[in-house]
Amino acid sequence: MTRRVAITGLGALSALGKEVELLFERLLQGQSGVARITRFDTAKHTTKIAADVRDFEASTYFPKIEAKRLDPFAAYAVYAADRAMADAGVGKDNAQINRDRFGCILGTGIGGIQELEEQQTVLLQRGPDRVNPFLIPKMMSNAMSGQIAIRHDLRGTNYATSSACASAGHAIGQAFRSIKYGESDLVLTGGSEAATTPLGLAGFCALRALSTRNEEPHRASRPFDKDRDGFVMGEGAGMLVFEELEHARKRGARIYAEVLGFGSTDDAFHITAPHEDGEGARRAVLAALEEASATAADVSYINAHGTSTPLNDKLETLAIKRALGDAAKRIPISSTKSMIGHLLGASAAVELVVTTLSVARNVVHPTANLETPDPECDLDYCPGSARELPVKLALSNSFGFGGHNVCLAIGKVR
Repeated sequence: MTRRVAITGLGALSALGKEVELLFERLLQGQSGVARITRFDTAKHTTKIAADVRDFEASTYFPKIEAKRLDPFAAYAVYAADRAMADAGVGKDNAQINRDRFGCILGTGIGGIQELEEQQTVLLQRGPDRVNPFLIPKMMSNAMSGQIAIRHDLRGTNYATSSACASAGHAIGQAFRSIKYGESDLVLTGGSEAATTPLGLAGFCALRALSTRNEEPHRASRPFDKDRDGFVMGEGAGMLVFEELEHARKRGARIYAEVLGFGSTDDAFHITAPHEDGEGARRAVLAALEEASATAADVSYINAHGTSTPLNDKLETLAIKRALGDAAKRIPISSTKSMIGHLLGASAAVELVVTTLSVARNVVHPTANLETPDPECDLDYCPGSARELPVKLALSNSFGFGGHNVCLAIGKVR
């Protein structure tokens, strides 16, 4: 017998703020978090903008010695996890929670790249005996899930997933299944990324994947717009507390939404480009709907992967139309990346936090900067302003280099 899974806690950190409520309100208003990069010199980079986390110092939130042992991606994760745990009311002092059955499954695409870059410089300039002994514990992808487990006494299943921009989507799907099939009662899930570094930025510049609209940062991320020229790097973290539905009800928890389905496929086509017919993405959407015991007619809203790259937006549109048929034309779709950039391995997590609030509050944010319709992107992407509408079942798409496709289905508790 399978079990039902509720969402009972949310936490987020992004270019639009350090709290979930602030993030959601600014998204509804169409505000952009994209700006010129100031933390390092971008004079030789072709792209000089990002939706990076600003006004955040790890030493403000953690003891100084602890802050020094956290790469920014892990610090972001711990911060957002603290907020999600508090929101769900599942701290160490809650005697109703069996910590042996409380897991932590998180995703990151790149991990501790800042620590890696800094220690490579130390190695070259000062020698191997001066490299930070915490290099490995700081840069490893599972640092965030391990640190959070220690901090919150989470003794259940614990690991990190890495599948490029689908990383957090896979983590979330595994968290859902861990509860659904009886392994866990609660799982903290989500993802974190902090790849806006000189090397990280240079790598994506070399791929020619980024927007070079440097003089108009707030207008650079323009998913589904005819004049889009690439994505904008973002960073931050999104965290959700998943909980077995009856367990949540028994302790009187607030329930935002129910997790209904998870679809995961691969294109088996190209290491960076999506398949030209959107087949893998189509199958992921259908798999999520099948697990949710739903059809295209049931879908109220789609939070798109919506990267603002020429290929992704066109092929995601095609995949949605192939998966949902005529229903695709009536479903509102929006891209969170239009305002907070592309959080890479953490994007699915922050976007599911946003989608969860849309389900809970019956309002969806717009897609910013959609000014010139692209004939090949001909669905309803919510240009202009937020919309109030009943959101009974929502899909959230995430696609990553390597051909990875994830679709998550959530909705109101049935």
